[in-house]
Amino acid sequence: MSTEHSAQEPPFLIAGLGNPGRQYRDNRHNIGFLAVDRLAASLGLTFTCLESRALVSKGTHQGRRVVLAKPQTYMNLSGKAVASLARFYKVPFVQLLVVYDDVDLPLGTLRLRPTGGSGGHRGVESIIESLGSQEFPRLRLGIGRPPGRMEAGDYVLEDFSRQETEFLPEILGRAVEAILTFSTEGLATAMNRFNGLVNEEV
Repeated sequence: MSTEHSAQEPPFLIAGLGNPGRQYRDNRHNIGFLAVDRLAASLGLTFTCLESRALVSKGTHQGRRVVLAKPQTYMNLSGKAVASLARFYKVPFVQLLVVYDDVDLPLGTLRLRPTGGSGGHRGVESIIESLGSQEFPRLRLGIGRPPGRMEAGDYVLEDFSRQETEFLPEILGRAVEAILTFSTEGLATAMNRFNGLVNEEV
């Protein structure tokens, strides 16, 4: 694929969800941010640009344009940034991938899907509302259920434990591989290759 040809095509938009601010940086709820940070690093990119209320980084991977985004609207209003970027870059929904945490999946589980509801996730709910559609791919990263009677809302705003933090590089590395496969080989291939636990022994 020529560079000239690829420049005329809409990019892949990879939106990681989280909350801005140092106090939220290592929260379980911010694993979407952590994943796109790791993706940016793997592509030699940095987040130096603010567009549509999101930190944005732009580059290419195997001839395909990619736009990485971290909405700065706080989680519950993520859709305002994601929908605005999708419109600006004329991204078809099949080339939009939203990356976020999921308490209903065990820590270390990756789950790619072509469409679906929000599952109670406020960030995804905001994106569905702002796009007027739920027909966009998403990558859910399992963070596990809260212990005992702890509310999910409190659990996701806690930092990862020391043990979880040791496992994070492996999870994020696998997430990056899944995202890059999605952009180069398609969603079906990425689903077949990456859906499931990163390490079955964990």
